[in-house]
Amino acid sequence: MSFGVFHPDSGSSIFRCVCPGGEQASILPGYCMKVVDGTCLKGTDHRLKAIRNLAASALPGKAIVVLEPLSKLVTDIFLVEDGHAQERSEFDSVLKKVLPQDLWCGDRNFCTLKFLFTIQEKKADFVIRQHKGMGFKELEELKPLGSTETGELFEQKVEINYEGKALTLRRVVVRLFAPTRDKEWEIAIFSNLPDAVLAGKIAEIYRHRWTLESLFQTVTKNFNGEIQTLAYPKAALFSFSMALVAYNILATLRGALGGVHGVEKIEAGLSDFYLVDEIQGTYRGMMIAIPASEWEIFKTVSIARIAQFLQQFATGVNLKQFVKATRGIKKPKLPVIYNSKQGHISTNRLLEQYNHS
Repeated sequence: MSFGVFHPDSGSSIFRCVCPGGEQASILPGYCMKVVDGTCLKGTDHRLKAIRNLAASALPGKAIVVLEPLSKLVTDIFLVEDGHAQERSEFDSVLKKVLPQDLWCGDRNFCTLKFLFTIQEKKADFVIRQHKGMGFKELEELKPLGSTETGELFEQKVEINYEGKALTLRRVVVRLFAPTRDKEWEIAIFSNLPDAVLAGKIAEIYRHRWTLESLFQTVTKNFNGEIQTLAYPKAALFSFSMALVAYNILATLRGALGGVHGVEKIEAGLSDFYLVDEIQGTYRGMMIAIPASEWEIFKTVSIARIAQFLQQFATGVNLKQFVKATRGIKKPKLPVIYNSKQGHISTNRLLEQYNHS
């Protein structure tokens, strides 16, 4: 099932009208970059009769999300109600969204022959991490190309075959200075970008895939995108989708602020938590204080006019109220004292001993 979070002719154009200068700098000019990733919604409460007496975690479904990093807007979401289904079952729906001059970036789950060949056939490009199960033919040896911030860089030409067709790709390998969270020391990336795009740039593009991981974290924490009591798959996935719509609104607001105050300042210092908390806290009172008739104008107002409103409001925002809290230096943990003869202690007595010491 596919659910369009916003229409390309409305949502994206609003963002671009709202914030001239508020977009992120393009990592590869001339390409429309799309980051794609999947997420599995966490287990829900066992409220339904069908799952009430089962100890296993009840999964309400999965979602494949497409993010445009330049504007940080979600452009599409593909929903899977079966929590055990493979993400690849929705790949055909994802591939329908590929357009010429797109640059698709994804993890190894998206490294299938059909996925790569279809993107190539649609005159688009990709930067996809190699899946270990993906076979390929080496056309040359790995060539060392120096190092990046994360590891030693290598590249080679390889060939893959699908349904009687052959495709020559670039295989970029980064041998890491530090292992990933999965304890891996090497990352291999397939790409069909032209040779004019350096291997180091391909590795950098792949690192930007983490912007989608940050989105999932924001949607879960700030927008309550995964409600534990919603056991029905349709309800859980609808809630997650609406949280993504709210995220798009937040991205547009951040873009408006970036266009006025500077993108670097917003990205480095603005707290999503404080911003969302302010909006949620003010909304209910605003709906009571301002009559419904005052909002009617926004039903017919043009995108350009909405952009003017947002820019005007952005100039009056005091960013100091929404600055991220800086974390201090971690203090070393004191060793825990175990005493088998003491099942409990008096807090008051310990405080008195501490204050007199």
